[in-house]
Amino acid sequence: MKIKNKTIDVKTKETLDFVDITEFIEKFIKENKIKDGLVNVQILHTSAALIVNENEPLLIEDFKKNIEKTAARSESYKHDNLSERNVNLCDNECINGHSHCKAIHLLVNVTLNIISGELQLGQWQRVFLVELDSPRNRKIQMQIIGN
Repeated sequence: MKIKNKTIDVKTKETLDFVDITEFIEKFIKENKIKDGLVNVQILHTSAALIVNENEPLLIEDFKKNIEKTAARSESYKHDNLSERNVNLCDNECINGHSHCKAIHLLVNVTLNIISGELQLGQWQRVFLVELDSPRNRKIQMQIIGN
């Protein structure tokens, strides 16, 4: 049984950017010559998420519209009141309560099967990093357990 880890950096381009990361995962499996096992993929941020779905442009537009409805950027969020908030603050603090509220409806990780050296996805399934805040560098960790 092998356990292999890798962290990748992905640059997002816009708010509600859907970045297909499936090829990064498949490459990681091939590099480590894993035949059978599991790969866990985890986002290391609280204002971005991971999903498994279809990479179809009109559907992605529907996703964006739906996600925005869950926590509209135009709404007011207590997290954004920096005169009252006194925890988890950093220099140049983002006003991003909306992105955190969107993230609680999505996934921080996905775990997928590897069989005969192949990532097991349905016909149209792809793995996406979903940017819920503003464009930036995001870290994603992958861990394979298998042989």
